[in-house]
Amino acid sequence: MNLYEKILNKEEKICVIGLGYVGMPIAVAFAKKVEVIGFDLNTQKIELYRSGVDPTNEIGNEAIKKANVEFTSNEEKIKEGKFHIVAVPTPINSDKTPDLAPVEGASTIIGRNLTAGSIVVYESTVYPGVTEDICIPILEKESGLKCGIDFKVGYSPERINPGDKINTLEKIIKIVSGIDEESLEEIAKVYELVIEAGVHRASSIKVAEAAKVVENSQRDINIAFMNELAMVFDRMHIDTNEVIDAMNTKWNALNFYPGLVGGHCIGVDPYYFIYEAEKLGYHSQIIASGRKINDGMAQYITTAIIKKLIAANKVVSHARVVVLGLTFKENTPDVRNSKVVDIIQGLREYGIEPYIVDSEVNAIEAKKQYGIELTDIKNISDSDCVVLAVAHEEYKLLTLENIDNLFGDFKNKEKVIIDIKGILDNKAVEEKGYSYWRL
Repeated sequence: MNLYEKILNKEEKICVIGLGYVGMPIAVAFAKKVEVIGFDLNTQKIELYRSGVDPTNEIGNEAIKKANVEFTSNEEKIKEGKFHIVAVPTPINSDKTPDLAPVEGASTIIGRNLTAGSIVVYESTVYPGVTEDICIPILEKESGLKCGIDFKVGYSPERINPGDKINTLEKIIKIVSGIDEESLEEIAKVYELVIEAGVHRASSIKVAEAAKVVENSQRDINIAFMNELAMVFDRMHIDTNEVIDAMNTKWNALNFYPGLVGGHCIGVDPYYFIYEAEKLGYHSQIIASGRKINDGMAQYITTAIIKKLIAANKVVSHARVVVLGLTFKENTPDVRNSKVVDIIQGLREYGIEPYIVDSEVNAIEAKKQYGIELTDIKNISDSDCVVLAVAHEEYKLLTLENIDNLFGDFKNKEKVIIDIKGILDNKAVEEKGYSYWRL
């Protein structure tokens, strides 16, 4: 009997290492079919899951309560698993180089709890070669076992889109790979238990690693192109969104819009490619240029805010600015690598201490990660400038009257509205005489 059959018959367990925005949905999905152990070093997170609370909002509290997952921070429980899924973050350092500490740490923990006959599958985004050149040696060293003989390894890049309730885990085709044909088939069959869309068998682990980095780099480049157009159109006094709406009438137009590019994937993964390419003597041009443009958008928007405040006759250092939204994207509490934070820091350089509103975000998390105190929108008034930074559904539902209530008692032309995501009807706002700018 192979491992897949043993897992299906609940004779062996799946163990998910890392229970964040990626690992937790995977653990819950598999738990509907087989026995699952969910491991994370964060004891507070484990306690939340055990009490039926989903801090990620990816699947909701009810799904967590019903999930038949054994949540634990005790690494010895990993020994009870035979099919290990690694879903830890892979961030970048301050110098934009890959920070492999989390995936190396996870490999160390798994290695010292690895038993013969196991399969370890990495989902964390890495550059081609990390799984085989870095992770496998750690597993072998810590376990004393030999890869390919005593245990197998595969790679299956995560493709979860945080906050997306339509393109969920089960509905996204899963790329799978293994060190040999036997492991590839075992890994494919296990994932097919929960992936309704099916799996794509990559020819090698390096191909699967590269596919993940490339798909995010491609998106990053396309957004960078739109951001560059937006900056040029701003100088031409042309509305970028109107240009895009017109362009999108053609069947083969790519539906990309300008904006801030943060988060744990698109704003990070291209640097993994750039790093490995430079090690091989190739200096990226297109990908690096796209990153430079997107990383600079927060400064560009900050400058636009300051210009509009000056044009509205505001004393910049005394201006009351409220920022609606802190997360890296809409409808998620995820603040990792949020570029809104860069705007906040930019405003502080001008002597402005903005008020930050985001009901999606855990106030403790905002304070812990960025030292930012959140404010309830009900307590906002007398503002000089309102920045619509994130397109949360609740902000899309705001009327001009709702937004006007956030301002002080002065003429509309002195009320500055910065609409980064193009949420509002620009003509309606301008007809009311507000000082309005959108990316």
